[in-house]
Amino acid sequence: MRDIGDLGRIVEETSDIDGIEGYKVGAILALKYGLSQICEKISSYTDLPIVYDHQKLGTDIPEISGGDILEVCKEAGVKGVIIFPQSGPETLKATVIGSENEKLKDTVRGCFKLGLTPIVGGEMTHNKYLRSEGGYIADDAPKRMYMDAAKLGVEHFVIPGTKIEKMRGYCLLLEKELKEPKFLFPGIGKEYQGGDIVAAFETVKPFSSYAIIGRAIYAAEDIKSATRRLCEVAKSFL
Repeated sequence: MRDIGDLGRIVEETSDIDGIEGYKVGAILALKYGLSQICEKISSYTDLPIVYDHQKLGTDIPEISGGDILEVCKEAGVKGVIIFPQSGPETLKATVIGSENEKLKDTVRGCFKLGLTPIVGGEMTHNKYLRSEGGYIADDAPKRMYMDAAKLGVEHFVIPGTKIEKMRGYCLLLEKELKEPKFLFPGIGKEYQGGDIVAAFETVKPFSSYAIIGRAIYAAEDIKSATRRLCEVAKSFL
């Protein structure tokens, strides 16, 4: 989605539907209109939480990922941010809990100190992401990202809704570290990325989980009906 008018229309049509838990904002809208304006638009219709997906926060140096960008998110009205710490554990740490460096700790404060919820991802939904598939990311890297994040106190994780066996594995992995991990999964929509919402929710139960749904809602001919249908599926797993 790239138009703020379309965003407003979708929020207006869906925010009162039982099962909608919040709105994820991507980089295109934020770059085009400014994050504050996007958050103001959403908040004019609802007080549901806003999650910002920088696509991808966590891929720069610690000072960048854990510093002013988080202040901007907080000031705009964002409640949570999605982090893919592909730049390594120091960037992850700075983004989640801030820097311990005396010269940086006042400016690189991290999510927790700012009252933001860190939501950490490791594996994405598309093919050729991991090295064994022809990608650039080491096969064990997502597991390390998830576990390192859990050890820092992170409780919310993005797992790929298009890869059922991987979802199951990451749930089992994080269950060993956390009593109640919470999962968010993108890629839902058989006609788009291919993820099946029923199979995804079935895989992550009994853990708290949230489907991140984009085109299956905003590209639907009847947005309200599509949203209600998907929410009914989600609620059936409560």
